[in-house]
Formats: sequence, C-alpha cells, structure tokens
Amino acid sequence: MSGYSPSIQNLIAQLSNLPGIGGKSAQRLAFHILAMDEDKAKALSDSITSARRSTRRCSVCQNFTDGDPCRICSDPTRDKSTVLVVETPREVESFERMHEYKGLYHVLHGVFDPLNNKSINDTTIPDLIKRLSEHSEITEVIIATNQNAEGNATALYLSRILSPSGIKVSRLASGLPMGSDIEFVDDLTLANALKGRISLSEGAGNEA
Repeated sequence: MSGYSPSIQNLIAQLSNLPGIGGKSAQRLAFHILAMDEDKAKALSDSITSARRSTRRCSVCQNFTDGDPCRICSDPTRDKSTVLVVETPREVESFERMHEYKGLYHVLHGVFDPLNNKSINDTTIPDLIKRLSEHSEITEVIIATNQNAEGNATALYLSRILSPSGIKVSRLASGLPMGSDIEFVDDLTLANALKGRISLSEGAGNEA
C-alpha cells in the first residue's frame, strides 16, 4: 500500500495518465509540482484551465486553435489547392517548423485502428470528405499519416474513397523509417519525404 496521502496519490495517478509518463516519472513530476512556490503552481494550474477553455477545433482543418478559423486557414498567402492530412496537431507544427510546405492541413485526430475499436468515424475523415466536396479549388491531398500499420491502413482507405473524385492523392515518400512517428522525424528527412511524395491516384506516377 502506498504511504502517500490520498491527494498526492491522486496527483500521481492523474499525471500517470499523460502519454509517455510512467509511474516513477509521475512521482517525480508530482513532487516537483508540490515543491513549486505558490505563484508558479498557480500559473501552471491557470495555464491548463485557460488552454482547456480557450482551445477549440478549427471548423476548416480541425487543428487546435484559439480563433476560428485558425491562423493557417485564414492566411491568404497559403496555397489553397493542396491539403496535407496528418494524424495529430503536433504534426502540423513539425511541417510548419521546416518552412517547406505552403498549403493547408487537415488533422484526423486519430487513425483507422479496428484492433483497438477505432473506426473511420472516430477520426475527422467525414469532415475531410465534406470539406473536399465544398472546395473545388483543392486539387491534391497529401496523406502524411505515420509509417505504421494503422497509418498505412488509413492512407489506403483515403486513397480508395478519394480516387473517384479526380483529386490527386499522394503519400509521403517511403524514405521515412517504417514505424516512425512524423513528429520525431528530423526536418531534412521530412522535407525530402514531402518533396518526393508518390502518387496514390490510379495510373499516376511519381510527384516531385
């Protein structure tokens, strides 16, 4: 039985729910928080509350934003003909950081994963289909899901349902390591994968 007080046990348990945080890391974080002075602890608490209250999904791309539409969708200098499809908001930042991609995004907030009871309707794919039907200026969809079984299954599904639309569907080049997460890939590799993307459209060749 733990010798921690119920409030400390609860804090550790809540921190353990964060991705990548195990029991020992949660304990270290909990005691670090408890050792913070009152002002810093309050600032941390307020920032979490404020982010939860202010952040919403962009009605266009589904990325997290404080304003709707988000800054990327409302930027008149972005290329409106291309949409890059990513799994999470973190990957938008990965592509923005390298300053190579000038188009728009669509965030899926998940992937097709039947083994874990994740269906297409648990993602924003239906929102993407609706968006494409309403914006004829979009001529290419670049699928940038992760190079794993779930990401590849999602990419295959998207390529099949978009094929009849006439929209060019492409996938990041296979230079990305199998099993890799896009948010952890270095900028040069990611830029090369984007530039060397391959077409998934029927009968199409490579896209430079």
